[in-house]
Amino acid sequence: MKTLRSLGNSGMMVTPIGLGCWQFSKQNNLAGKFWPTLEDDLITKVVALSLEGGINWFDTAEIYGKGASEKALSKALQAAGKKPGEVLIATKWWPMFRFASNIPVGIDQRIEALNPYPIDLYQVHQPWGFSSEKSEVSAMAELFAQKKIKYIGVSNFSANKMKSAWETLDKKGIPLASNQMPYSLLNRKIESSGVMEMAKKLGISIIAYSPLAQGLVTGKFHDNPELLKNIGLRKHTSLFKPAGLEKSRPVINLVKELALKYNVTPSQVALNWVINYHGDSVVAIPGATKEVHVKENTGAMSFRLSDEDMLRLDKVSAIFK
Repeated sequence: MKTLRSLGNSGMMVTPIGLGCWQFSKQNNLAGKFWPTLEDDLITKVVALSLEGGINWFDTAEIYGKGASEKALSKALQAAGKKPGEVLIATKWWPMFRFASNIPVGIDQRIEALNPYPIDLYQVHQPWGFSSEKSEVSAMAELFAQKKIKYIGVSNFSANKMKSAWETLDKKGIPLASNQMPYSLLNRKIESSGVMEMAKKLGISIIAYSPLAQGLVTGKFHDNPELLKNIGLRKHTSLFKPAGLEKSRPVINLVKELALKYNVTPSQVALNWVINYHGDSVVAIPGATKEVHVKENTGAMSFRLSDEDMLRLDKVSAIFK
């Protein structure tokens, strides 16, 4: 099940599950404060266990602690004895209040933060820049030509913006590898917004972030609502409120039923559906703040739900499209 997949038509070969590294931000900036500070020893263990479990790629970003996540990832990979080229790293350029002209200016900081590891996939983090998506991916294409990055992706792009970025790069003979989007059994909006359909049509992979709906799909909050008191800002979103919990309960019940059937955990069922229901079109980047999370993430690649069970999950979660 750990068979490598090409990210879009790029030829960048990744495991179906990578590790999302937002939680390595060290609370360095506003984005970093979403997570508690993880000590270096724990980050080193999380990365080492991910590698042992077969994961070959890691997703980070400039905005995750203003480079703190990138630096922590590099340090942990070095501690694990990984040489440049033995793992794949995806990072992202933060566009808010910036023009595309910032992309070539800021790349050296990203390279330095991740040193000695090269940037395999460089992504436009949000469609919020002062420049158009065409200008932004054109600037990325310059970095590609200079061999400062190997592949180009986007994140949180609508179907139209994704298509526009793809067309711009296609004229230069460069594939748009991926679009990173929220996607899980409890958030299937990319299927109704046209993003999934357009991605498949153009040969662009979806990188699913929040593939466990921030832990909700495991059922722990349904079983013990007291846990909701200690989860920070998440508790204020509609899915975590009493009506939201009731709406998702049928999905959770089926996920738990299948976990017993396959002798795996609920999170592994949920991840397995995300990475297999659409064939090879979707890969996922769950995070991990504990060693047990890593083992669950990597274990999700060790089995495959039957087509019948994937369809059952599709039907029960269709209300979240």
